[in-house]
Amino acid sequence: MPSAASAETSDMGYGWSMTRADLHRLVDELPEASLEPAAVLLERAQDPVIARLEAAPWDDEPFTDEERRAVDEAFADPRRSIPWEEAKRELLAD
Repeated sequence: MPSAASAETSDMGYGWSMTRADLHRLVDELPEASLEPAAVLLERAQDPVIARLEAAPWDDEPFTDEERRAVDEAFADPRRSIPWEEAKRELLAD
């Protein structure tokens, strides 16, 4: 179980904190078959953006009919798209 907050603690915003000691303990307890996959995850976790994205809660909201229709429409005619400059203006607009 993760421990209380300390100077060497990381709180990812989930209400619990992980210390380096906690992480070392978890690694020490891994079965041999999990070492290679865990190494891949730890390598990826060195990039803080990737680590945050991979630790983010799964989006479990249902896929709506409207979203499904939009995806179907986009795949039906991929040429019908918004030019990059227009998309950039929309994304950067306040």
